[in-house]
Amino acid sequence: MLIADDEPDIRALVGDVLRRADLEVVEAADAEQTLTLWRRHRPEVIVLDHLMPPVSGFDLAEQILGESPEQVIFLFTAFLDTRVFDIPDLVRAHLKPD
Repeated sequence: MLIADDEPDIRALVGDVLRRADLEVVEAADAEQTLTLWRRHRPEVIVLDHLMPPVSGFDLAEQILGESPEQVIFLFTAFLDTRVFDIPDLVRAHLKPD
């Protein structure tokens, strides 16, 4: 798993929880590092902070999905960005049919 968050405490907390579940975790502090680590490790899942400057997690997710449409990405934040609902392909790409 790749965790991307500009807040070191949040990154450490999420990483610790996932490591306790015996998952292999790679951590990134910004968008550039996220892309570098994603291309190097090709994790099954990416956990992105939505409000990570200078590029939002939302915009970063779009970039990654543009290169790899099958990539599983979780965006997390304490704030709701309604743009998520305006991009059905971004959401639909990760929904499995019933």
